[in-house]
Amino acid sequence: MPSFKGATMSDKDEQVVKDTNRETDRMSIKTDMKDNNNNKRMNVLFLISDDLRPELGCYRGIHAPNPFSKFRISTPHLDALARRSLLLTNAYVQFSLCGPSRTSFLTGRRPDTTKVWDLVTYWRESGGNFTTLPQYFKNNGYVTVGTGKTFHGGSSAHHFDIPSWSIKYKRPKHAGFWNLNGVEDTWKAVSKSERIDAPLPDEEILEQAIGYLRNFSEDAQTGKRNFFVAVGFHKPHLPWVFPDEFLDLYPLSDIEIPANKYLPWKMPQCGYTLFHEFPLFNDVRHLKLSSSPNVTYPDNFTKVLRRAYFACVSYIDSLVGKILKEVDDLRLADNTIISFLGDHGFHLAENGHWGKHTNFEQGTHAPLMIHIPGQTDRGIVSESLVEFVDIFPTIVEAAGLDPIPTCPKVSRYVPVCTEGASFLPLIDYPNRQLKDAAFSQMPRSASMGYSLRTNKYRYTEWLPLKKVKQTGKFLNYKIMWDSVCGVELYDHEADPEEVYNRADDVKLNHLRKQFSAKLRDFVGNNIENATSSLL
Repeated sequence: MPSFKGATMSDKDEQVVKDTNRETDRMSIKTDMKDNNNNKRMNVLFLISDDLRPELGCYRGIHAPNPFSKFRISTPHLDALARRSLLLTNAYVQFSLCGPSRTSFLTGRRPDTTKVWDLVTYWRESGGNFTTLPQYFKNNGYVTVGTGKTFHGGSSAHHFDIPSWSIKYKRPKHAGFWNLNGVEDTWKAVSKSERIDAPLPDEEILEQAIGYLRNFSEDAQTGKRNFFVAVGFHKPHLPWVFPDEFLDLYPLSDIEIPANKYLPWKMPQCGYTLFHEFPLFNDVRHLKLSSSPNVTYPDNFTKVLRRAYFACVSYIDSLVGKILKEVDDLRLADNTIISFLGDHGFHLAENGHWGKHTNFEQGTHAPLMIHIPGQTDRGIVSESLVEFVDIFPTIVEAAGLDPIPTCPKVSRYVPVCTEGASFLPLIDYPNRQLKDAAFSQMPRSASMGYSLRTNKYRYTEWLPLKKVKQTGKFLNYKIMWDSVCGVELYDHEADPEEVYNRADDVKLNHLRKQFSAKLRDFVGNNIENATSSLL
């Protein structure tokens, strides 16, 4: 670091020097890579974990789900990947539910464009015949394969979206047993003997993924043909099923109860939702609790559930570690981009809620990191706001393919475009603010909650929807901006756990007006040409 006689470098000047040095290093590395690799394309390993909030060791302090907690989860392999990646600490999904979120980041378009707000709607029928992330690589000569859960399966992706893959998509054989028949409670620690006859689904997914890497490694090393391998781990989705040895990592006495275990102060009733999944399991049903707001689970039961979730996360971390080792063993590390993400956040009693389906921080904040050989090897942490809709254009740019154009206002008949933007500039300038807000949404009965997250605040409006037209299978809705049924405003500097809704605070009236205008400008006045009903 340069020194200046008789003067002290300001924080701003010091950051300029750091950015300049980082840019010089990166340009030198890129030049070397170009000379040595003769412009070879990068492979892509696309890793997803289902229902994973940023409960990883690399997310600390205000970026962790419980910022004031002393608890530390064990995720050594993902932490190691983060140390050689661009780690995005403020990354937000567009929808806190598997199907709509995955559709959004795999098409690069927002839920009101894909018209997917549930688990059954297929975007090629509802939104348009959009080109997906793996399909774009397939169209550019890559072999694209996937295993586990990449798209949300079934009718929501017509059996994992055939046009996206070069080879028929693979699913684990024993998913039905361990998700439907073999588990009656919210969680189960499985012994080695039990896994002999019925391997855990994520173990099967691991083996399928390693098989793909081995099959494609020779062509990928020589540049004959590159691969895009998507690996979608099922856990920590309910039920939390994992090898029993991971339970030993977390003595029950170490598990904490979140400080914000009740609904926020002045939470609007129209924004509240019941826990959709947990009451399906015997151990929750036996509690015989009412479904009224703020009726959460007993503290000891809460600890048991949180412990099982943490064990499940550590289990997935171990599987990721085995994939990363295989990449190294196959000598693919120098030309393979590795991204890792969770498809949305998850509540474990925070805000009086269990699960997803919210516009809260816990529902929309998810882990995201991307390793690009030669560019992120030293590790980069960015607090800049990014959205999951940005993933598609980012990975495309990182791989050296033609960039994705920005979508026009109406893009139903535009097969390739994005409503996101590449966040690769953060590699050189991690403190740069690429956008001033991240947007998410969540429907309730006959209404939609739209939420924006800035660096300091979260603002949400719950808006009634009025069906104004139906032409065949298409539905048009008017967003009733003049009939707001609920407003939320949280100050994340003073209240990172979203305990106090300050929408009625007269001191913040100027912010409420500012955010409301911004939200309205971003969302518009109508939802047009939907094929699934919101009413």
